[in-house]
Amino acid sequence: MMRFYKVSVFILSLVPVSLLLYNFYTDELGANPFETLTRQSGEWTLRFLLITLSLTPLKILLTKSWPLKFRRMLGLFTFFYASLHLLTYIWFDQFFDWNEIWVDIIKHPFITIGMLSWLILLPLAITSTRGMKKRLGRRWKKLHQAVYVIGVLVLIHYFMLVKADYWWPVLYSLIFIGLMVFRVLYIRQRLTGRFGLKMLLRQGVKP
Repeated sequence: MMRFYKVSVFILSLVPVSLLLYNFYTDELGANPFETLTRQSGEWTLRFLLITLSLTPLKILLTKSWPLKFRRMLGLFTFFYASLHLLTYIWFDQFFDWNEIWVDIIKHPFITIGMLSWLILLPLAITSTRGMKKRLGRRWKKLHQAVYVIGVLVLIHYFMLVKADYWWPVLYSLIFIGLMVFRVLYIRQRLTGRFGLKMLLRQGVKP
């Protein structure tokens, strides 16, 4: 049954890129299809990142371990969409002009932050296998905690790209902050035995 669920999640995760490629092929991405492709691939990167980060809180709330069985797959899809986002920039925006890309990285902070986010995400994707997790031992967990830094950088990158409508960046930021607060409260509860999650969820956070 779990295999069926994993296959279903895998297929669903391919829907966004399939729709993007179909709309690109049928010329339905608007007046500037390359810009739309770059923007939407970046947005899906952030969405998959937030979904991946939500699996641990979901596991805690449900007191079930099954959400974590999808973490590696969704994390790799985050990297997949991030790589697609980067590829559209390198290909359609800069036409593989590496000198111009380097100048762009130095000149524009949002490009610098975006590239840095991908570079930090790369070793996480490479070490996502069970074999690498076993080889790295405790270092694996410390390395993969960099995902929180990636979340902050991606949101900053997104805010810097938006020119007028900040609705979606704000919404994604609130979701990310909520996930981080949940983790902090859970860790505090485990360390001190106070401010339990059940009390938090039933009564809400009191000032």
